[in-house]
Amino acid sequence: MFKTVLESIKVFKNIEMKIIAAGLNHKSAPIDIREKLAFDFDQNIDALGKLKDSFPEGEFVLLSTCNRVELYSVGESTGGIDLEQIAGFFSEFHKVELNDFRDYLYVHTNEDAVRHLLTVASGLDSMVLGEDQILGQVKESYRIACTAKSTGKIINRLFHCAFAASKKVHTNTHVSDGRISIAGVAVELAIQLFKEISKAKTVVIGAGEMGELLVKHLSHAGCSDITIVNRSYNRGETIAKRRGIKANKWNELTNLLTDVDIVIASASTQEHLFKKTSFQKINKNRKKKPLLIIDISVPRNFEPVIGEMENVHLYSVDELSEVAKKNRKARENDISEGMQIIYESVREFMDWFGAREVGPMIGKMKEQFGQISQKELERFFVGARQQAVCKEVLEAMVNRVVSKLLHCVISNVDTVTKKHGPIEATKLVDSIVRQAEKISSEHDDKGDKNS
Repeated sequence: MFKTVLESIKVFKNIEMKIIAAGLNHKSAPIDIREKLAFDFDQNIDALGKLKDSFPEGEFVLLSTCNRVELYSVGESTGGIDLEQIAGFFSEFHKVELNDFRDYLYVHTNEDAVRHLLTVASGLDSMVLGEDQILGQVKESYRIACTAKSTGKIINRLFHCAFAASKKVHTNTHVSDGRISIAGVAVELAIQLFKEISKAKTVVIGAGEMGELLVKHLSHAGCSDITIVNRSYNRGETIAKRRGIKANKWNELTNLLTDVDIVIASASTQEHLFKKTSFQKINKNRKKKPLLIIDISVPRNFEPVIGEMENVHLYSVDELSEVAKKNRKARENDISEGMQIIYESVREFMDWFGAREVGPMIGKMKEQFGQISQKELERFFVGARQQAVCKEVLEAMVNRVVSKLLHCVISNVDTVTKKHGPIEATKLVDSIVRQAEKISSEHDDKGDKNS
């Protein structure tokens, strides 16, 4: 069945190249849908490999974060891979019913797809405006795609354009000023919900980039009793030493949870670390002591029904949005300035995208003009004229004339590009090449009849 879905993707045929961005995010889909479609590192590599096996000429990058799952693709298409086909790909890979998430998906093509990626990479589409973690995640997704050998000329150019646009936005606007990350928002929520956070016993689960950010924000908030727990104890211990906190081993996590006040979870996992049945014993041993859990992982570390237990207050990443909205509303001017940079970067990329075939086609045009002139010279220098003393001079003169005519044609192509865009210029050169090929073939037919 999966192969059948991928076969349908092969409508990427001829005519023109098409850029597509399709997926879902925190604005279009709730967390219980996003976590079902999330890709970890190994799944990302596997999915890209299957796409390339089924469509070797395609270009693909998968972006999967706590707030979005998106497939960026490039291929030849007349109508191209559509939303239904992307939905089928996600459904088959993750074994999730199509009807469970179809309505949450969106699709962008060509210029809209380019604008979407640049907006995402710049942090302007994030739940937390201007967060810089997303750029690192986009870069990592691109690196994974390069490792999987699923990128190509267009995807490479597109993602490097996104990296450059993000840098311009953060350098030339104030969108980065006072920026708070998802980790920062999580800690801000903890401060709001726990009156004396400086006295709170806190456990951070996960020692990745997000885990270290959580520790940093908790320390700045005055929290002095912080323990970090990670599958790799050495990684957790390294952060603990750097940040002046404690580290504990993974197998001690359950015992730790019986005596803490706050847990903030950011571990990468495809299954819940704690389910209702396993957490009931922990909660019983807590003897009705209140526990605040902020789970910012996708997929989530804690089964949602744990939040229904007595004295347990569980929040997911989606419940941080109200805190983040205040930040976004206060930064409307920064968003506007950032989007102006995005629009300019999109225009530059689309100019390149539309004109990328012009150079090779001009080369074909030069080749065809050269063939026509050579055939005309061959037709002229026959019989007694083969030994003509002016042959070399005449050949040089014809080549100069052809070069000057080509210069005139190329100048007109440049004019068309400036006035009407690269797509129209490409059509013009293609038309000239076709006419030149026809003239050249007519010469061949005449030559066959004369021989």
